[in-house]
Amino acid sequence: MDQLKPSPPNSSPLTPVGFLERAATVYSDCPSIIYNSTTYTWAETYLRCLKMASSISSLGIRRGDVVSVVAPNIPAMYELHFAIPMAGAVLNTVNLRLDSRTISVVLHHAQSNLVFVDYQSESVVLEALSLFPANSERPVIVLIADDGESGMPSSKSDMYRNYEEMISNGDPNFDWVRPESEFDPLTLNYTSGTTSSPKGVVHSHRGTFIIAMDSLIEWSVPKEPVYLWTLPMFHSNGWSYTWGMAASGGTNVCLRKFDAAAVYAAIRKYKVTHMCGAPVVLNMLTNVSDGKPLERPVYILTAGAPPPAAVLLRTESLGFIVSHGYGLTETGGVVVCCTWKKKWNKFPAEEKARIKARQGVRTPGMAQVDVIDPVSGKSVKRDGKTLGEIVLRGSCIMLGYLKNPEANAKSMKNGWFYTGDVGVMHPNGYLEIKDRSKDVIISGGENLSSVEVESVLYTHPAVNEAAVVARPDEFWGETPCAFLSLKEGVKEKPTEKEVLAFCRSKLPHYMVPKTVVIKEELPKTSTGKIQKFVLKELANAMGSTTTSRL
Repeated sequence: MDQLKPSPPNSSPLTPVGFLERAATVYSDCPSIIYNSTTYTWAETYLRCLKMASSISSLGIRRGDVVSVVAPNIPAMYELHFAIPMAGAVLNTVNLRLDSRTISVVLHHAQSNLVFVDYQSESVVLEALSLFPANSERPVIVLIADDGESGMPSSKSDMYRNYEEMISNGDPNFDWVRPESEFDPLTLNYTSGTTSSPKGVVHSHRGTFIIAMDSLIEWSVPKEPVYLWTLPMFHSNGWSYTWGMAASGGTNVCLRKFDAAAVYAAIRKYKVTHMCGAPVVLNMLTNVSDGKPLERPVYILTAGAPPPAAVLLRTESLGFIVSHGYGLTETGGVVVCCTWKKKWNKFPAEEKARIKARQGVRTPGMAQVDVIDPVSGKSVKRDGKTLGEIVLRGSCIMLGYLKNPEANAKSMKNGWFYTGDVGVMHPNGYLEIKDRSKDVIISGGENLSSVEVESVLYTHPAVNEAAVVARPDEFWGETPCAFLSLKEGVKEKPTEKEVLAFCRSKLPHYMVPKTVVIKEELPKTSTGKIQKFVLKELANAMGSTTTSRL
């Protein structure tokens, strides 16, 4: 058998781009994309992507060149997940909520050759390009017009192209560019910068193929689902479901902007079956004033931050069936999931929500997941208490950070990818995140999980958002400082003393916040994660507390 080796018939490079070609055959006349009054079939989407890939190639874009997209969840954004790699280029979806300075840094660092820009982001991208260093080459811009727009660029320049014109002028018989190796780069995504400046994460065709298939299997996605795009496609390529929907022949219902009322309207109008969103999205859906129970169940996958059990409980009471997972930009999607056991259905709702708040076990396509002691490098006890760093190993882990050998050496060592997240392993092998390593509060020598304190604060009837950070303390070193925003329509706003008393009734004394700050809204990243480093700066600016010895 040792003479049987890989050969062309059995070693075609894996790529998720091929899902579209298959969908055009199997689901040719089925709806692929719905957006306002526009509906495309899978045959039409394949043809549009082929023609766009042809036009991209005609602009001189070659294999390995970076092509960027600054757009919301509109049909063009979905199409470009296929059209750009079909031209052999590397897809770089840019967070459209970033400011011009950060977009400039991203586009320059990525050495983007071509940028597709939604008309609403035109001015910020032009400003970003104006911030490029002198004598730097600037990418060509392709303007994406929306329904009702003329489609003509507002700036007269040779640097401009038009999206629909490129499709019209493209070759429908274009022979799309397949990867030479399945380890060829497919995407370049920049981290949201919750703990540091953004880093460019490069994923391969192989890794993305595996995470896309793995995500469909773990979530038990059936053929021809109706998927509502509430998760930004620029956020880790929609956790790989951009490609996954093509594999399953799904209908992509696009929303330009997230709005709870619009989400409920779309769910009812299009009979939505699946959607994804960070816990902040779940929180918004449960706080909408006219939120009625759903007519039929909707499966919703949440990840991106540890969801409070109270939020999960409220979401499921409306008729959503919540699955909870864990992933990072560096994994390309969800690689740990709280895989549900039938016997847990017998538990009370509160107990089920508490279990579902755990991140869970590795998905079928992931090789290994562990929680290790940072000093010894050995696995921590499976007692649900001993903290360690979460490490991962599997085919969907990124190729590495672009032009950042130091970060690569720090995060990928000893055969593991080190996430920087702190967690525990429960006796049943289910993982639970406790904090980012930078967010652990050390009070009197005790490691204190801010996530645990936040989960209690979320059970307070008046609390909308909660974030707990360290505040300097003269005696304990650090103590918990809680920042809260309150729900709309709260008649009696709780005082700091009332919040502290609430926490004392539910937490060990050392975990009770020593400071409570109520704000109208908590600062968030452009992907909806609470910016704890901003709150840490506020806490530090308050100065040290002078709590007495307990």
